[in-house]
Amino acid sequence: MRPLHVVDHPLLARQIAVLRSVATGREQFRAALAEAAGALAYEALRDVPVAEVTVRTPLEETTGAALAHPVMVVAVLRAGLGMVDGFLRLVPDAAVGHLGMRRNEETLQPEDYYESLPAGVEASTVFVVDPMLATGGSAVAALTRMRRAGARDLRLVCLVAAPEGVAAVHAAFPDVPITAGALDRGLDARGFIRPGLGDAGDRIFGTE
Repeated sequence: MRPLHVVDHPLLARQIAVLRSVATGREQFRAALAEAAGALAYEALRDVPVAEVTVRTPLEETTGAALAHPVMVVAVLRAGLGMVDGFLRLVPDAAVGHLGMRRNEETLQPEDYYESLPAGVEASTVFVVDPMLATGGSAVAALTRMRRAGARDLRLVCLVAAPEGVAAVHAAFPDVPITAGALDRGLDARGFIRPGLGDAGDRIFGTE
């Protein structure tokens, strides 16, 4: 089983506190999410494969490193869009894909409604991004769709996770590492993460 990595950094913790607060408005929420996503991206990219390259300095040739494979960021709509810029700040040439799915509030199961993936999934290091890992249903559905599309090197990045969601992803995809900003207490009767931060999509874009 690949590990769950909960990123322990004071700057990320500060942004998560801002995101949790009911007093945080939409503009500040978006800005804090982008900053938090950048910190998560930095950690999630830590063990990507690199290749040795030759670099000429002003004085001589030396060796350096470059990413061995292209990077692809796949946002789970809607809320995952808020995490994409954090990755693009670090890897500006990353390809970006989108998976549309919504949670049925009665069954708590994900329902697919959209898919747009760039070419090159098979050869890329693919990061599926979604702020909330609650029941794990949407994450498992997204990872299943990416495997079906040919993704081999697949990773999941979320802001806040519940133990139930982590267990569901590990049960379905034991080879997929999860990077998270916080591991919360658990789910309530409605399947919401507690203490959580509410509905991330609504807080970014407004209520549907």
